[in-house]
Amino acid sequence: MNFDALHYPYRSQRNVVYAKNGMVATSQPLAAQAGLDILKKGGNAIDAAIATAACLTVVEPTSNGIGGDAFALVWTKGQLHGLNSSGPAPMNISIEKVKEDGHERMPKYGWVPVTVPGAPAAWVELSKRFGRLPLLDVMKPAIDYATNGYPVSPTLGRFWKRAFEQYKQNCTGAEFEAWFETFAPKGRAPEVGEMWSSLDHADTLEQITRTNGESFYKGAIAEKIAAASEVHGGYLTKDDLAAFQPEWVDPIKVNYRGYDVWEIPPNGQGIVALMALNILKGFDFTTKESTDTYHKQIEAMKLAFSCGKQYITDPKHMGVTAEELLSNSYGRKRQALIGSEAGTPAPGVPPRGGTVYLATADGEGNMVSFIQSNYMGFGSGIVVPGTGIAMQNRGHDFSLDPTHYNCLKGGKKTYHTIIPGFLTKDNQAVGPFGVMGGYMQPQGHVQVIMNTIDFHLNPQVALDAPRWQWKSDKTVEVEKSFPLHIAEELGRKGHDIQVLVDSGSFGRGQIIWRDPETGVLMGGTESRTDGAIASW
Repeated sequence: MNFDALHYPYRSQRNVVYAKNGMVATSQPLAAQAGLDILKKGGNAIDAAIATAACLTVVEPTSNGIGGDAFALVWTKGQLHGLNSSGPAPMNISIEKVKEDGHERMPKYGWVPVTVPGAPAAWVELSKRFGRLPLLDVMKPAIDYATNGYPVSPTLGRFWKRAFEQYKQNCTGAEFEAWFETFAPKGRAPEVGEMWSSLDHADTLEQITRTNGESFYKGAIAEKIAAASEVHGGYLTKDDLAAFQPEWVDPIKVNYRGYDVWEIPPNGQGIVALMALNILKGFDFTTKESTDTYHKQIEAMKLAFSCGKQYITDPKHMGVTAEELLSNSYGRKRQALIGSEAGTPAPGVPPRGGTVYLATADGEGNMVSFIQSNYMGFGSGIVVPGTGIAMQNRGHDFSLDPTHYNCLKGGKKTYHTIIPGFLTKDNQAVGPFGVMGGYMQPQGHVQVIMNTIDFHLNPQVALDAPRWQWKSDKTVEVEKSFPLHIAEELGRKGHDIQVLVDSGSFGRGQIIWRDPETGVLMGGTESRTDGAIASW
């Protein structure tokens, strides 16, 4: 893969990183270093991914937690494996019950949108199948940070303060008291540079480690979760937790200009990125900074989302197959709908999200693309008393329309926004990539893949390049660094272009590419957050 960042007019904020023995890229320096420490102790890329992920629940709680979900793509011994560790809705929930509770749509906060957390099971499953070190060694950095504390980093502090104000306004019932006790113990969000710790969080991580997850799903922790749910009228029970198992799945792909781009199949929205690329591969792109390039990218993304929002849900309840949505004939039909003016497909309005993504690689060729989230920042606003566990609100994405494919049903998995990506060529690994952030994620995947393949940008420049995000109808948000003359020309094509100064909504990505001949690793990390690459 020949990269040339020099011709690109945008000044990259960081230098691309090269290493040979191992690399960890994620949004928080302490978590990246934790993963690297595991590599240096003899762990492999899978061990490093688990250590980094567990650590991120402590050092970046604004975006993920023990009570969230996780997905992974694992490259090892020449094969790509997919892990879906997203949890279903509680068995005894229903559209009728939620409406009887007074909701016309699934709420964001409280126990109603809480689904079974999958992240702890993902760590255990990855360790059991592919890990090299004992889970206790791998989880130790996270436990240490939760016990002894760490200074809050700049971007983390900003989002923590924003979340505190949001929850103070929206989460006023007794069920939310433990969230404020845990994440705002001084009656406010911690300041940048201020130490924060959580002994309850540390104890929960230790119990998960010591019991290989049994405590969380069938033991003492499960009892605490179920008891808190029952007290506050939630639907989640101990039986729901005990029944959960992560699923190994076959990743899905499209071939884009000789490269295979891989995603987790539905219920994840990775197929949206693949549908967009399947449309875009029918065009020739020679220049990144052109109105025509951006116009076609945006229009393809709209068309992909219109299908994704219609069909994506638990695969047992989908009306079509992934193969049908990714067929070349369907891609050509969708491509034919792109004209010279902005169109108006009809998906719902994408909300914002909160997620962490990490990529790891070791000197043996193992690589991991891993993502986990509580959704919408801290999630539901629920912390299970005495555990430090912030519960996700993934159920918010369910529809209460019984005719919709993604309608709420007990035991069903919802449309899921978090998606890890992976790139291969000629059956060899190129590497993991991801861009976190709600419905920005497939849009970010398309942009960084095209930056890489079509425009030959190295990983850091591919990430630093100004991003756009389609929101709804003809509305497209762009970063302040987006070329103004192109924004104006897109406006003349009918796009409603809105320039955002500092929204934090354009996603946060990581990339690691591997040279198949030399084994040299090349990484880029997100300049829009406290991103870091640890390598050796």
